[in-house]
Amino acid sequence: MIAIACDHAGVELKNSIIQLLRERGLTYTDFGTNTRESVDYPDYAKAAADAVASGHAERGILICGTGIGMSIAANKVRGIRCALCGDVFSAEAARRHNDSNVLALGARVTGEGLALKITEVWLDTRFDDADDPNGRHRRRIARIEG
Repeated sequence: MIAIACDHAGVELKNSIIQLLRERGLTYTDFGTNTRESVDYPDYAKAAADAVASGHAERGILICGTGIGMSIAANKVRGIRCALCGDVFSAEAARRHNDSNVLALGARVTGEGLALKITEVWLDTRFDDADDPNGRHRRRIARIEG
């Protein structure tokens, strides 16, 4: 299950990503918001990040104007490795090397087509150390988590 959330700047992109998730047969929980009325993005980021951290959701996708605020807020939640990605290479690396469990996107800085491609790559990319409990990437992630 994917936890998805946005602020007022990300509503349209969130809806496009939800359509992508539906087309792929992926389940999701929408943590809002659903209008362009100004809201406080940390509330939505925390709700989705908490769902991932608790195990209720496998991964999360967060969208705001730049993606910066959502990524900062999400990364305050223990166990979250939120990557703000504006290109396909970063999305792939975030999964392969950092086992990113939350993706942040900037609706005002990344076009819809690119954002959808970033999302697809992020969803499809496997963590390099998935089968290696002693892998170098796991070691590095453990150092981040303290």
